[in-house]
Amino acid sequence: MSLIALKLILAHFLGDFALQPSHWVAHKRTNRFRSKYLYWHMGVHLVLLLLLLQLQHLWAVAVILVSHYLIDLGKLLLRNDRNHRWLFVIDQLLHLGVIALVVYFITPYPLNLGFLNSKTTLLLATCIVFVTFVAAILMKLFLTPYIKEITEDDKDEGSALKDAGKYIGMLERLFVFGFILGNQWAAIGLLIAAKSVFRFGDLNKGKNRKLTEYVLIGTLLSFGLAILTGLGYNTLLRIL
Repeated sequence: MSLIALKLILAHFLGDFALQPSHWVAHKRTNRFRSKYLYWHMGVHLVLLLLLLQLQHLWAVAVILVSHYLIDLGKLLLRNDRNHRWLFVIDQLLHLGVIALVVYFITPYPLNLGFLNSKTTLLLATCIVFVTFVAAILMKLFLTPYIKEITEDDKDEGSALKDAGKYIGMLERLFVFGFILGNQWAAIGLLIAAKSVFRFGDLNKGKNRKLTEYVLIGTLLSFGLAILTGLGYNTLLRIL
């Protein structure tokens, strides 16, 4: 990564996150293009870019500022309660994409997309999709017979966050898969211990045997799928 790229990315992170107070964000969402903080935000980016680039590549500063304003304005105009998370991701990808193009014109770099046809890359992508989305569906399929019983027994304990269990499972399987790829088997034990500590209060409070068994089945199934995927990836990698 070039020095120019690091400077531009640092300016973006500082301007969009470190130096943008939450009340600026709230005011922009309410007033959109009429918000004074939208233009203050652009001013912060301008100062950061000029300082980090030391008043060089002024055309790049102009391109980044204009594109940043248009992207932010588009996000503000399109934002609603249902799409704001996706818009945030798209917003950041567009900003980084503009930075990548600017860096390319300042210090051209080869665009080699051959890795997309690599067996190793495709195998890794397949395994990641499996331990996240495919494994989540498989677990739901396996655990469906027990969910109704657990829900009825636990109905007085308050509602859980929507889809929280699904995403927790995805994350823990990604961690386990990553630990296996890094040959860090001890870290898997630490992860299991950490999860046990967090779940101990729930399991102990109600002394609910059904819930305890359900959690154990889910945990062992989740970790088992991730471990098998990691072992399978390593085996296939050696064969390929």
